[in-house]
Amino acid sequence: MRIYRTAKGIVVEEGNTYKLAPGGQWDSLFQQDDLPAYLAGLLERALPLDAFNLDKLLPPIDGQEVWAAGVTYFRSRTARMEESSQAGGQSFYDRVYEADRPELFFKSTAHRTVTHNQTVAIRRDSSWSVPEPELALVVDSRARLIGYTVGNDMSARDIEGANPLYLPQAKVYDRSCSLGPGLLITSEPLPGSTDIQLTIRRQEEDIFTGATRISEMKRSPEELIEYLFRQNSFPRGCFLLTGTGIVPPNNLSIRPGDTIRISIEPIGTLINQVE
Repeated sequence: MRIYRTAKGIVVEEGNTYKLAPGGQWDSLFQQDDLPAYLAGLLERALPLDAFNLDKLLPPIDGQEVWAAGVTYFRSRTARMEESSQAGGQSFYDRVYEADRPELFFKSTAHRTVTHNQTVAIRRDSSWSVPEPELALVVDSRARLIGYTVGNDMSARDIEGANPLYLPQAKVYDRSCSLGPGLLITSEPLPGSTDIQLTIRRQEEDIFTGATRISEMKRSPEELIEYLFRQNSFPRGCFLLTGTGIVPPNNLSIRPGDTIRISIEPIGTLINQVE
């Protein structure tokens, strides 16, 4: 089952049908003792839709926070060490990759987050920015994994590389995060063979393509969630980006007008233009 947030309410996709569930509150999805039963109740009152346009969605976030895990893939560890070498920060990334405690950081709130077919932004004071395609965990208020979505963690690599303490500025700014198109609601873990695919397109040409599998992640979703909820509460649930294993070459920086396409099946495809 997939669910989408729209201006008219929650839309539920089952099979090849779409239904509008009027009156459903987005935050309530993250606060249920029994989410499947709650969704079944919404479907009983839902209205079938003759057509549904994925290009006119709201970001699938309301009162939730977005957090992110860093250096969870070996490729990310190597890239972070390279970009921070001149600042002498490369050992931090090597050590956190091997440490018991993961790197976790605050990423976004609803007003900083966009969704499918909306524009992400580049920091004006950055000359080297890239998208980071990531599997996003959907976590309820009780620290239970209730689903997945596609995430784009926009990052200013030159700012973080200059000094690891600049990470919040490299990661957190308006339209630095994209989620969507919707949420895949499931209690089943995704298979390790699940692919994450990234394409960056410029002037009708694919200038970068890359792929990884979630089996390449060093840490499990359950481990990341457990650390995130230590001494930390999320009354309306949260999203947790799980890190990237796809890193464009050092000579590539996205530009206004580029298109970013991230696909994770069976979740969906998230497309954003760059501004």
